[in-house]
Order: sequence, then C-alpha cells, then structure tokens
Amino acid sequence: MHESSHCISRLRVALGTLVAVDAEAHSRTIARQGMAAAFEAISLVERLMHPTRDGSDLAALAACPPGTPLMVHPWTREVLELSRRLNEASRGIFDPCLATAPGRMADLELEPANRAIARTPLRVDLGGIAKGYAADRAIDALRAAGCTGGLVNAGGDLAVFGTCNRAILCGAPCSAGVLVELRDAALATSDAAQMPRPTEHRGYYHGVDRTLLVAGKVTVLAASAAVADGLTKCLLSADRVLQGSLLRAFGAKQIDPAMQIRRRAPFPDPSV
Repeated sequence: MHESSHCISRLRVALGTLVAVDAEAHSRTIARQGMAAAFEAISLVERLMHPTRDGSDLAALAACPPGTPLMVHPWTREVLELSRRLNEASRGIFDPCLATAPGRMADLELEPANRAIARTPLRVDLGGIAKGYAADRAIDALRAAGCTGGLVNAGGDLAVFGTCNRAILCGAPCSAGVLVELRDAALATSDAAQMPRPTEHRGYYHGVDRTLLVAGKVTVLAASAAVADGLTKCLLSADRVLQGSLLRAFGAKQIDPAMQIRRRAPFPDPSV
C-alpha cells in the first residue's frame, strides 16, 4: 500500500457466510464510503437472489405461473444468463434448479427488458454462483466510490483490484497450499465434502445425474468471481476433457489440479 493511502477492513455476516472487505483509498473518507457501498451491493444481491425469502426475484420466479413473464432485477438476469451459459457449456452439469420442481435451466427463457419466463415450474437456487457475483459487484462499488484498491472475500469467493499483487494462499489449513499472486482478478474454491451451506440453500454438486453427490475440492482463477464460482461446480463433476474445454471457454485457470480429489456417492433423498 502506498504511503499516502488509507486502508480499512471489515468482516460481516452476509450471504450465509463471513464476508471480508478491504478498501484502499487516498483518504479515509473515501475508503469508508467505498466500504459502505460494497456491503450495500452485497446486501442487494442477497435480497434479490435468496432462494426462498419473500421479495426476492427467485421466490417470485418460483411462485410465477408457467409461461407468465416476470420482471427481474438486471443483476438477477445477469446471473441467470451466466448460469445458462455455464449450463450449456458444461452439458448440463451446472444446473441451479432444484429437484423439488421439474424445471431445469433449459426451461427458463430470458427476454429483453429483464423479463424471465419459466415454461415449466422450477425452483432456482443460485447459491453456487451468487456469492461470486456479489464479490464482483462489491468490487465495482469500491471502484465507483473512488477507492484505488480493494479485496472482497465472500466465503472463499474472492476478487481483488488495484496496482499491487495480493498473495493468496489456497489449500487446506493443515497443508502447505499453493500461493497465488492475484491482481485485478478473482478466484473461487468449492469443497463439496466439507463446505457447510445454509439450510435454505440446497443446490447440489450433482452433475447431470441428480442421484449422485460429487465430493472434492477445486480452485479456479478467472476474470470475475462469478465465473470462477460457477466453474468450480462444473469442474468437480466434469471429466478432464470437459474441464479443459470449460476453462478455455471462460478464459479461466484451475489452481493446482492435484488439490482436487473426486469421488461419487449416492445422493441422499432431499425429502428425508
């Protein structure tokens, strides 16, 4: 950090996890304004994309009769559009639609003017990508407030910007890990076996076969935290050929593929 810069850090509970934000600016006032704007952006993502909470776009989509256009926030549409791209590129592996309704991503149409139409009843849970998207929007808020650098870590979905490299240690606490130098980029880690998720988030690490649970850990480096977040779910289930295709398609990189341990087991009945 430059001598004339001021940096403040905050840690809060949001998005069902701990969210840490660093804001660097030429004045403490700007840093504080950037911090407030960053957490406001995170809160808006949480309100819009909560899977069940009244007032969220996803709850409204679940309640909307099939074939009826629903106006959604531009941010929600952006995440749904990215989810659809990931779904198509991963050949159905990435699918945030829950098994409690018959609809899948292919049954969701996104029209101009931020309108979404579910052709079949569906229940969308964006817990596998929304935290990364929130980190991206928080970074945008820091920039817009005049901050010169910043870091947002939303439960392992991390984005940074600024003139200095950030040294990020990726790996289990008991291992040496991998040191990644990050600047104006993002990374995300998903651990299907160990990562606790809020009870209202029931998105699966399932692959195309929704009766299987995929366990393991993977870290992805990408230009945006939303892309990195979504890709981690894809790589946990994809074979190596598809993994390489996905990384190339989104301009991303897997950090130390040796860290990933993949295995499959029967997925428990979600109704139990």
